[in-house]
Amino acid sequence: MSNPYKGRTGLDRIRRALGYSIEGLRAAYSGESAFRQEVWLLVIAAPLAFWFGRDWVQVALLLGSLIQVLIVELLNSGIEAAIDRVSFELHDLSKRAKDIASAAVLLSLLLTGGIWLAAIWQKFAG
Repeated sequence: MSNPYKGRTGLDRIRRALGYSIEGLRAAYSGESAFRQEVWLLVIAAPLAFWFGRDWVQVALLLGSLIQVLIVELLNSGIEAAIDRVSFELHDLSKRAKDIASAAVLLSLLLTGGIWLAAIWQKFAG
């Protein structure tokens, strides 16, 4: 059986892909409190990136670090949803997958925190 969605081409494929992406963002925002918190972190911190950043590279790094947290959180939520779709039963492999995805979010947050601390340090100590 072939996938009916794989035959799309051109602008129709792009339009549909954009629609699916927007649906995914809406689903994450309405269903995932961590994603909502991280979106608000971005909203609050984005203007600060222009103040802390010394040049466009630093501003891009500060903003990019915030966006990568959202990306990793989306992947984490997708993994969790797929596992929950299969079964709510406790299983070692399901726990392992969810824990690994959660660890990826933690590392992305630590990376972002380090980037922001370095920029803040440079702003006030340099």
